[in-house]
Amino acid sequence: MSPDHMKDSEVSCSSWRFYIYVVYVFFELLKLSSCGFQEPSNKRVKPVGKSNSLTGVLPQMKTPALKRLSQSISRSISFRTDARPLPPALPRSRQKPSSFPRRRNSQCWSDTVESHDLTAKEIKRQEVIYELTQGERQLIEDLSLVKKVYYDPMLKLDIMSESELGQIFGTLESLIPLHTDLLSRLERLRGSEKTVGEVGPTLLNWFPCLEAYVTYCCNQVGAKALLDQKKNEKRVEHFLRLCQESSFSRKLDLWNFLDLPRSRLVKYPLLLKEIQKCTPPEHPDEDYLPDALELIQNIVAEVNKKTGEAECQFYRRGLHYLEDSQRLPEIQQSRFIYCHGELKNNKGQRLHVFLFELALVLTKPGEEKDGGHVFNVYRQPLPNALINLEEIPDGEAGGGGTFRGAFTGGNDKVKNCFRVSSRGRSKFNPYILQANDSFCKQQWITCLRQAIVQSRDRTAQTSQSQLSLHPESGLCHIAELSLSSDTDMADHTSR
Repeated sequence: MSPDHMKDSEVSCSSWRFYIYVVYVFFELLKLSSCGFQEPSNKRVKPVGKSNSLTGVLPQMKTPALKRLSQSISRSISFRTDARPLPPALPRSRQKPSSFPRRRNSQCWSDTVESHDLTAKEIKRQEVIYELTQGERQLIEDLSLVKKVYYDPMLKLDIMSESELGQIFGTLESLIPLHTDLLSRLERLRGSEKTVGEVGPTLLNWFPCLEAYVTYCCNQVGAKALLDQKKNEKRVEHFLRLCQESSFSRKLDLWNFLDLPRSRLVKYPLLLKEIQKCTPPEHPDEDYLPDALELIQNIVAEVNKKTGEAECQFYRRGLHYLEDSQRLPEIQQSRFIYCHGELKNNKGQRLHVFLFELALVLTKPGEEKDGGHVFNVYRQPLPNALINLEEIPDGEAGGGGTFRGAFTGGNDKVKNCFRVSSRGRSKFNPYILQANDSFCKQQWITCLRQAIVQSRDRTAQTSQSQLSLHPESGLCHIAELSLSSDTDMADHTSR
């Protein structure tokens, strides 16, 4: 057979293979409809505590790693608001009804009973317990749907290898029986009048099962990176797009489904607080709910800590050093990342900047031969304890015409800039960095200030000889931070 005939045969075979898996997925969706699967929930989930968020009021705590995992990589920096699907826009004119199903029916407990003789507070309590139960049912349906519509077809059609799918989906399948167990326990608690008496002992006994989330959430950092890499392959992109355009997905992509367990985990403390709020003092649950709440908060904190460590290790492995002198011990000693994201330097170059626990690292993103991402370390990293930070008012950035021309063409004022320099005699040259907007700039400044203070505190505590000569040597340079708001620093130094 001639080479041309062989090439035509390969193209034809590839086309038929793609056609077959399109038909396969179509029939899988038909079977889902007949089995009674519902569309995934896209109900917004509030974070565990707004006080720990970097949105709005400037905090003193770093962004939890669990929240960063829920944020879209399309945003300029990782600590911005949670990435959730936006509600559909209102049509400007009269249009045909959408072929996509509406939001899941948000049925209340009171809709399931014909009559009752309960106080308003007890009704509220039953509503929250019912929401807890329904949330478990919906999560089980969504996770089962993910396995049936995404994992199984991609494995059977060899769209991804079993190893790749295992890395992307992680231990998701093992979470289904875990939540099925809680759902069956909650349903057994419902009496003949569809009310639940004690729920505290059940939750206190079941919550330790959620320690399985440590493995799942720690895997999500690498899973997201691999999924984004595989989306560049035509067959993978076609398959995922076909699923996303199908009615069951409500236009959500695969990652929205894979992030559902994390969203569920951080909601348990909120639901438990609501139940506790509606529980009378004389109720038997009062002996169990406080312990259950403390337990789930500790579990969420532990998952968050381990996830942060996994995130830090993942990005440390992705750093590519051009010189051995760039390998600061502070980078390897860091246990978490305060924040990371895109900034521009005074030449207009886009940098991906990492603020590790103990070091600031500027990098230029690159791509490996296999399509994976690598971060080439740009110039010399800087220990956080040696950072001098200065906020630059809009229009007053240094660097002359070169800096202005890089961003504005020399016409408009330069905005959203700050300067980072070194206190010591290091190879780190002063840099003027520009954020995308004022919000991002303020978040970077907040995280940098926190990193500087904590690193200097750590240095002061481990250097006994320095403390004996200069009792406040670890904090004496805080006043050098020329920021618009120094109230937090003043509070810190006055301790």
